[in-house]
Amino acid sequence: MKLQGRKLYSALLLSVMLLAGGWPVAQAAPEAEGGAAASAAVNTTVSLNSAGVEELQTLTGIGPKTAASIVAWRDREGPFESVDQLMAVKGIGEMTLSRIRDRLSL
Repeated sequence: MKLQGRKLYSALLLSVMLLAGGWPVAQAAPEAEGGAAASAAVNTTVSLNSAGVEELQTLTGIGPKTAASIVAWRDREGPFESVDQLMAVKGIGEMTLSRIRDRLSL
C-alpha cells in the first residue's frame, strides 16, 4: 500500500510540474556564460560597413541567414550610405530596423 502512495505522489508531482511549465532549471551566473562580454555586446554599436556575420548576429532579430544577406548586399552594392538603406536587404523590415537602429552605425 505504501508503494502505491509513492506512485500517486510521484504522478501528482509530475503533473504539477508539467502544468507549471516543466522542471526547474538552474541558471548559470552571467559571468560563467561570458556575461560581461555578452552584455557589453548588447550595448555597443555595430558598423554596417565593417561588421562580419558573427558581429551582425549580436543584433536583436538578426540570425545567420539575415547577417549573411547583409554582408552579401554590402559586397554587391558597396558600403551603406545610411542606416535606412538596410531596408533594401531581404529579411529586414521596418520592425526589425526600428528594434536595432540604436545599435547601428556606418
